[in-house]
Amino acid sequence: MPVIAMDLGGTKLATAVLDAGGESLYREIIPIGGRRGTDVAALIIERCEGALEKLRALGTASPGAVGVTVPGIYHAHRGTVWAPNIPGWDDYPLLEELRGALDPGTPVVIDSDRAAYILGETWRGAARGAQHAIFLAVGTGIGAGIMVDGQVLRGRGDIAGAIGWLALDQPFREQYLSCGCFEHHASGPGLVKVALERLAEDQAYAGELRSIAPSALTTEGLFAAHDRGDSLARSVLEEAIVYWGMAVANLVSLFNPEVIVFGGGVFGPAASFLDRIRAEAVRWAQPIAVQQARFVVSSLAGDAGLYGAGRLAMLAATEVLAPSGVAPHTATSPVTNR
Repeated sequence: MPVIAMDLGGTKLATAVLDAGGESLYREIIPIGGRRGTDVAALIIERCEGALEKLRALGTASPGAVGVTVPGIYHAHRGTVWAPNIPGWDDYPLLEELRGALDPGTPVVIDSDRAAYILGETWRGAARGAQHAIFLAVGTGIGAGIMVDGQVLRGRGDIAGAIGWLALDQPFREQYLSCGCFEHHASGPGLVKVALERLAEDQAYAGELRSIAPSALTTEGLFAAHDRGDSLARSVLEEAIVYWGMAVANLVSLFNPEVIVFGGGVFGPAASFLDRIRAEAVRWAQPIAVQQARFVVSSLAGDAGLYGAGRLAMLAATEVLAPSGVAPHTATSPVTNR
């Protein structure tokens, strides 16, 4: 039976109807457009209803389940979402909203984007079939979807994988309070911050980046300047390679994965650095574990979260529902990828 997959990001909502094999029967992308709080939830419900209309047109009365991924933390025991890029979603009761709007017999499952990325990649992407895998998402922020023994690791408060807070430098700086050390130095916006710091420190530098207004410098511009040989851009990205390699080394030593998938907007252009990131990781990681791990770039790119939402829905549709009528992860149990 087809399912509805919905991937909510900080700026857009992607929706798809997927068949049992993961093939897309319908899909759309809608900008959030400055919506906040209840308006974002209303958009999710509206586009879910649009997908239901498409299903009916295909001859299916209802979906097997609806899977939704969110850009933050989903608190499964409460059914609420913390999403820092969506105003008003500090502890938003999204599960209640969705269950109130949909057919009571339709399972609804919600999870974080980090969990969705690794579920999508192990189902349909570069880590297909893996039981021990990590998705390293580097974009506006940095996070990791971690799968161990076929199960997504979530932690006591569903916060596992918030690796932007990895401590990879010293001494501690006040800038780390808002996003963490790793994210400050090696996320997309972090790379720009570091470049601006270097510009302020190195008054003798007269290269390409000096002619760009600080407010106009972007991650894309930084990579382009690097490729043209700009010395400051090269120094920023060479430092980032070290941070990415150190972080991956820590993940490899902790979790002994089969595969690490690099994704998010920065990978992308940083995919060309993969061999150098691996070489850096080899210097720091447990030596046997790092040789067992494959380093690959996401084959799903921006669709990893959408396929992950589809996988969540597939699993919710096939699992026996808990007595409350809530799919197992939505209640208490971890979703398995087996």
